[in-house]
Amino acid sequence: MRLALLALRLMCLAWLWPVTQLNSSTFPKKRRHKDLYVGENSKLKHGDTKLKHGGRVDLKMKKLDSTKSLLIKSEQLLRIEDHDFAMRPGFGGSALPVGIDVQVESIDSISEVNMDFTMTLYLRHYWQDDRLAFPSSSNKSRTFDSRLIKKIWVPDVFFVHSKRSFIHDTTMENIMLRVFPDGNILYSVRITVTALCSMDFSSFPLDTQNCSLELESYAYNENDLMLYWKNGNDSLRTDEIVLSQFFVEDFQPSFGLAFYSSTGWYNRLYINFILRRHIFFFMLQTYFPTMLMVMLSWVSFWIDRRAVPARVSLGITTVLTMSTIITGVSASMPQVSYVKAVDIYLWASFLFVFLSVIEYAAVNYFTTVEEMKKLKNAKIPSSFNANQAMAFDGCFHDNDIDLPSFPEAASTPNTERNTQSRNSTISAPSEGTRLRRRNTIKHNLNFIMSNSYMIDSYSRVIFPLAYLLFNIIYWSLYA
Repeated sequence: MRLALLALRLMCLAWLWPVTQLNSSTFPKKRRHKDLYVGENSKLKHGDTKLKHGGRVDLKMKKLDSTKSLLIKSEQLLRIEDHDFAMRPGFGGSALPVGIDVQVESIDSISEVNMDFTMTLYLRHYWQDDRLAFPSSSNKSRTFDSRLIKKIWVPDVFFVHSKRSFIHDTTMENIMLRVFPDGNILYSVRITVTALCSMDFSSFPLDTQNCSLELESYAYNENDLMLYWKNGNDSLRTDEIVLSQFFVEDFQPSFGLAFYSSTGWYNRLYINFILRRHIFFFMLQTYFPTMLMVMLSWVSFWIDRRAVPARVSLGITTVLTMSTIITGVSASMPQVSYVKAVDIYLWASFLFVFLSVIEYAAVNYFTTVEEMKKLKNAKIPSSFNANQAMAFDGCFHDNDIDLPSFPEAASTPNTERNTQSRNSTISAPSEGTRLRRRNTIKHNLNFIMSNSYMIDSYSRVIFPLAYLLFNIIYWSLYA
């Protein structure tokens, strides 16, 4: 019985042997394929290595990834942990030279009220730090971002007279560090800075402003750090800059020394630029309206002197308009203690408008005095109707009434005496008497009072000529 069971087991083993060989030759192959082949659009979850060659993973790429090799980490490559970067390169020796070059991207705004400007620029530093030198067979530099800046020494350059400044941080901080095998370093940063500009508005708006952006080391004086322009005058480069109110005439770098009583002398670099203001905007907004208001005030010289409402309303309107223009210009300007060029023009124009109102006041007064004298020198007859009486009330011209046409007034003894005295005055005196009378102020005043209509005639010529002369002198001085 035992032999029968043993024989049965041997037969089962003999029958299962081929199947076992078939499975052992099939499933391992599939397992290797599972490791080496993956379906399309699948990813390997070891690190961030992507599939290549139609889904096949190159397992050797993990060994060639330089960011995962412990032997060439940036800290170990640059030997950052071996040095104290709180101290400058060459500490205790001569001053470290640090080259600077700047590329101005834009001048964002210029404020006359705050007396400042806002500028966006690329600031680049060049220096050598032997502590960061590394061996390289290809002599190629290595570039890093802001994450390495906090671990090494960089120059502490700041902007003198800066009000506000910031480093752009979208989408990361705009900082670049490039290290060369011999230890030379390029450090670049993109900055927007708002700095003070002491402006002189004595010629505003025909002015030219000279502003400067100043760079200096905060902690290291000239014994520790020497700032200089890397490429001389070519160290300052600009893109095409277009401003709304100014034209950029010149960009020029310069350098100098700044002294502080407590800490000593410091190297200082200057970015000087000259701005010339565009005048066309102010011509449209200020000068042309002012000229028109002055010329509008001259219209009253051609209006009849007895049209009191017309001439008074015209004079008051031009005066109020000039006051509005002056107030608007002053509101947009800083409160300076000196007179600006635009103030001279506006107040001179306001004076011309004001004098035109005063001129009519004088004409009206002399006309009234002249008519009152005529009323005293002539008796009004009883048959004098209302229409004739209105002539003395200021509604008609003097030539509309002929006083000698009234017989009562012509035959009176007072009229005869006045006529004789008038004829005696008009009679030709001696030459010496005529010259003396011409030189007397009283004679001239009496002549003007008796011929008040001539004031308007002279004003039509004198006012335009005087204003033209003022404009010639003004634009020749400031333009």
